[in-house]
Amino acid sequence: MENVRMLLVDDEADFLSAIIKRLNHRGYDVHGAAGGDEALELLQRFEIDVVVMDVKMPGRDGLSLLQEIKDRWPLVEVIMLTGHASVESGIRGMELGAFDYLMKPAKLDELLQKVRQAVERKRLRER
Repeated sequence: MENVRMLLVDDEADFLSAIIKRLNHRGYDVHGAAGGDEALELLQRFEIDVVVMDVKMPGRDGLSLLQEIKDRWPLVEVIMLTGHASVESGIRGMELGAFDYLMKPAKLDELLQKVRQAVERKRLRER
């Protein structure tokens, strides 16, 4: 899919850099943020189609960040990443406007399929 602009938000630095590298290699334009405040700064600076973010982060958690993103950038789609113990958080995220959620660790192909679906929905809503 051409010109997909993503923001990946996760406090695990090794995970963040590895996924960004793999997505860039596949032609995606990806920015990374280690937390909610940095994510909001990047959303202000760059046009983003899809945010992929961890639910559990120190400081601002993924659910409060999701609410702010949907308030300020309602067309940006959000995919939540959640651990086995917090499936309820993923479901709650969808109730708050997230496109979908994936269990960590998510397979890259599964993540990319969700991203493509989210971008299609965003582009339809923009028309």
